[in-house]
Amino acid sequence: MKIKEGFVLHEVAGSFVAVPLGAAQVDFGGMLTLTPVGAFIWKCLEADTTEEKIVQAVLSEYEVDEPTARRDTHAFLEKLRAAGLLEG
Repeated sequence: MKIKEGFVLHEVAGSFVAVPLGAAQVDFGGMLTLTPVGAFIWKCLEADTTEEKIVQAVLSEYEVDEPTARRDTHAFLEKLRAAGLLEG
């Protein structure tokens, strides 16, 4: 899975924002504000990856227990799926 083409992540004044470009701008019509962890996961999704690889990356990057990392990563990915932002 990966982020659909047409979306770019920007850091603005310490905040992370995902912005649609081109045709994605018409279809999505807004932007997303992400937490630092959400931005980290987004960056993982810029290349084709799996949920398991993302969970392992989160565990390597942050001090969090595995059940929490799995639950929160899954919830974030489901939000991206529901918004139509994931391929695969």
